[in-house]
This record gives sequence, C-alpha cells and structure tokens, in this order.
Amino acid sequence: MAEETKEIRKPLPEITPINQPFWDGAKAGKLMMQKCKDCGTWVFCPRPVCGDCASDKLEWAQLSGRGKIFSFTVIREVVGQALRGFAPDIPYVTAWIDLDEGPRFCSNIIGCAVDKVHIDMPVEVVFEDSGEGVTLPKFRPATS
Repeated sequence: MAEETKEIRKPLPEITPINQPFWDGAKAGKLMMQKCKDCGTWVFCPRPVCGDCASDKLEWAQLSGRGKIFSFTVIREVVGQALRGFAPDIPYVTAWIDLDEGPRFCSNIIGCAVDKVHIDMPVEVVFEDSGEGVTLPKFRPATS
C-alpha cells in the first residue's frame, strides 16, 4: 500500500495588534517599520516601546525597501520537524539587509542563484503572497 503524502505548510507569523500595521503595509506593497519620535531609533520587531529609550511614542513609517546585504547564509538542509515546510525551497538564502534608511532587516533573497549572492549586494524589497492571507517581504537583486 502506498504511503499517503501529507502537505506540510511553512509556519507563518502570528499577526497581533502591535504588528498589524507591518503586515497591512506588506499586503499593500509597503515596507513599514516603527520609529521612535523621542530618540529617532528604528524599532523592529514591532513592540509597544522603544528598545533604546523606553518611549512609547512610536510611529509607523514607510521605508524605501532598498539596501545592501550585510550578511547571509545559504540554507541547504532542514533540521527539525517544525521547519519541514521549507524543504521544497532548499537551497535558499536568509540575509541581514542594511536598509538605506539605517535599520537592519532579516529576510530571504529571491530571484538570484545562491552562488551569486554576496556581501554589499544591492537589493530591493518584493512582496510575496503566502496564499494564506499573509504577504511576506523578501528581497531580490536591485534593478538599478
């Protein structure tokens, strides 16, 4: 008897009242991040107070979505049951991106062979519909 194959989905982020503006922005094709009105620090992941000065005066601002790769790793193996949903994407790149406005953001690099990804590579945000109501910001090589 053939064994039934079960589709294993990727884990998706939990949308909360605090991070809702980030996910609403992504769905609208905008990369949004909190910025502290008191000290000017960019705040990510979304939270109720600034991690630098503890101010609760945070506002949402749109970023350009452009930056350069600071660091990256190529994922070539799924380790653990919780991440099995990513197996069809292997190999894939997870990177820290220094955005033009200053903050650092972690995401995937898509639209580029893994052996072509490099430090200081200019990238730009693209938005990928997960098919489950969440739009994910990812990055590709910049076009200009």
